[in-house]
Formats: sequence, structure tokens, C-alpha cells
Amino acid sequence: MNAPVDQLRNLKKNKAATSRVKEVKYQSWTSRNLCIESYHEDLLYYTSRWDALCPYVEVTEEMLASVPRPFIVYALPPDSPFGVPINDKYGLVEVSSENFEGDERRARKFRDLEKQYKNFVHSETVIPGKDITVEDVFEMGGEHFQNCYIDKREVEGFVDYIRKLDVLVLKVHDAAGELVLTDVSILLPDYDQVYGSFCQWNRAFKNRSPGIYACLLASRWAARNGYRFYNLGPVDDYGYKALFVTHHEPIYALALTEQDHPLALDTTSPLHVDFKKEVWNQIYRDKIQTRIVPAHASH
Repeated sequence: MNAPVDQLRNLKKNKAATSRVKEVKYQSWTSRNLCIESYHEDLLYYTSRWDALCPYVEVTEEMLASVPRPFIVYALPPDSPFGVPINDKYGLVEVSSENFEGDERRARKFRDLEKQYKNFVHSETVIPGKDITVEDVFEMGGEHFQNCYIDKREVEGFVDYIRKLDVLVLKVHDAAGELVLTDVSILLPDYDQVYGSFCQWNRAFKNRSPGIYACLLASRWAARNGYRFYNLGPVDDYGYKALFVTHHEPIYALALTEQDHPLALDTTSPLHVDFKKEVWNQIYRDKIQTRIVPAHASH
């Protein structure tokens, strides 16, 4: 006689559990908003809502126990016990090092960039992350998100991540006042870094290499403001970043999958491209590896 009442009570209890907000460092999540659908060709897998725009994604055992599979988390913190090094790396710019601005090739390229932007105006604004809304982020990067298939939930994940951090916004306008680029970076004092999250630039200025110019502006801002590194993000698929890189840092990640899942059987999928098969489902790393390696030493 009480069965319907018990079922209703259990339903409410389960609903409350899935909607309960949990926190880990800069991140908050529920089981309902944690996962984002991703696709390799037509094969579905899952990533976290911080995957596209945030560095150093924290996880917990509870979080990993709640996710569907296949599930991939990229960019775990270098000092985390979770994850394994994958087949990509972060490119770091040691912004005050003589090996950066003092390098002859870089100095020549930078002079060429400065000439191209001689009559342009740029602004630098540091904004508390708690004051930035999802609408603000779309205004700064909506076209970029559309071009790169970045989900609105990942933008929401970015806004969640920066609540306790500051954000650097760089803008460049030409002499007529037309917006050339908007570059957004997260300030990470715990890691002595400025992390480049995204850059949206006007295609009309493509021949002036606006993305590269944004990297130069962000690197110089980081140097003037006492940061050791500007983090360019993953570098293996972005050849232009090589101009800036002075050091590499391993990217740690983890992949949870059934061995016979179609994604696991497709040798062109992220499970194979980014990971060695023997580390699939490995939650903890064997040991904390060297965090930063000079770029020349990795070749």
C-alpha cells in the first residue's frame, strides 16, 4: 500500500542527488551538467564541461564514478595524483627569459609584427571572473566558439571556472576603430602562469597574423606583471605556436572506456591518437613527472 509513496520518495531523493552542487578547487558541478557530448566522426564519447576553454581540470573519484563511458578528461593539473601523460604537451613561454625576446629569430619576427600594427591601438583589462557572465563571454568569442564547435555548456564551464580568478582581456582596434581581435586569458597565480583560453579575430585582418600578435601582447603583459609563463595551450596541432615556445609541460589526461566500445576499436579515435592503449582506464599516475622541460630538450 505504501509502495507508491516509497517510490516517490526514492525518486525525489535521486533527483536531489543528481542536482546537488559539488565543488573541487575552481570547479562546481552536478551529475547533470558535468558531461558534454563529443564526437569522433559519428562515434559518441564524453568530455567535461571545462574541456574546451579551461586549464588544469580537477577530478575526484566521486566524479569519475558518475560519468558515462567513454569519458576523456584532458589537462589534469601537473601536481594532481590523477591522469597520465598523453601524446601532446603544453607550450610555455618563459616571458622574461633572455631565450624569449633575446632570440634573434623571434626578435626579427616580433619587429615585423610591430611594424604591421604600428598604427593600431590595443587595450589591456583585468576583470574579476565573478563579474563575467556567459553573455559577456559569447560577446567576446561567439564567432570563435561557433567555428570551433564549442558548446554553450563549455562556455558555462569557463564562467564557472573563473569565479575565483581574474581574467585578462586584450583588444586591438585599427586606426578607424574596427575591432581586430579579442584575446581572453585566465590568470593562474598558483602556477605562475597566464593561460590563453581563446582568441577571436577579424578575418579581414588575416594577413596580419592577429592570433600571433595576440600571443605577443599576452606574453609581454605577463612579463610586466610578474608572471613567469604564458601558457599557449596544447601545441602539437598548432605549428605557429613554435615561434613562442621556450618550454614544454606534459599534458596529463585520463580515458575511461570499455575495451570493445566502437571508439576503442577505431584506431583513428582520440583514445588511440592521444593515449597509449595500456593506460586506458588508468586513474592514477605512477609518479609526478618533471613539470617543465626546455623546448629544445624535447626534440
